Amino acid sequence: MVRKVLVAGLASAVFAMAALTAAPSMAAGSHSDLVEFELMTWPEVRDALAAGKTTALIYTGGVEERGPQNANGGHNLMARGTVKAIAIRLGNAIAMPVLPLTPNNASAEFPGTIGLTNELLEAVLERFVEQSVTTGFKNVVIMGDHGGGQGPGEQNVYARVAKKMDGEYGPKGIHVFYCDQVYTPANDAFNKTLEERGYPKSLHGGIPDTALMMYLDKDGTYVRKDKLSEAVGIPVGPDGKPDAAAPGAVKNGIIGDGRRSSAKLGKEAFDIKVDYAVKQIRTFIPPKG
Repeated sequence: MVRKVLVAGLASAVFAMAALTAAPSMAAGSHSDLVEFELMTWPEVRDALAAGKTTALIYTGGVEERGPQNANGGHNLMARGTVKAIAIRLGNAIAMPVLPLTPNNASAEFPGTIGLTNELLEAVLERFVEQSVTTGFKNVVIMGDHGGGQGPGEQNVYARVAKKMDGEYGPKGIHVFYCDQVYTPANDAFNKTLEERGYPKSLHGGIPDTALMMYLDKDGTYVRKDKLSEAVGIPVGPDGKPDAAAPGAVKNGIIGDGRRSSAKLGKEAFDIKVDYAVKQIRTFIPPKG
């Protein structure tokens, strides 16, 4: 009982944080095309459900340092733009509030990270799914912008929650899915494109992160462009791992090189993530008609 109370309280706090940090992304005018739960009124959600938008997209972000050029909340900023685009493309979905904290560990050396544990994420995701079902959604898809909790096998919190909750709700005609294509497969595809064009490899805070944030950065608050010349840290070796002993390696939170980042490259990364997610989700929930 105590654990349930604590989890419910944590869930409420996390969702409240998501609401406070969410940036408005719809222009004033008609609200008929809204796909973001936070920006809708309850009658708009009710009407959208009645009209067939019965898929809830639960997307997680995260807060962590990503070099001197990128805002710490980059995962949340990227997640909001990505899940909105996925919902629009699907046509039968609503983007739920982005979960702003995921598994990670704070650091005094690079003070930009705030994280949950896998156990807390699992509890919050379960609660989030339950709340989505209570609201009236018939399908729930969970996915994430950050690798925390998306490890292999039993370490994958998202897959575990989807399996458990689908087992609980499946007999009632309600299903829960884990979309993994939007993270590792999509990122790998973009990294392969960069490598083929001769760009340096990056694992964290390099071109993939920085470019995508530049593409979504409409008011100049996501990326410090005056710091791009400093956006190079520990290089990635031929084996795909950080090489801290390499000549010129700088310990600044970046693993890779983000100096050649651009909004144009960011759009490519964005489109890949959305395409991969939409294709996979449509195998779970085929479009009607």
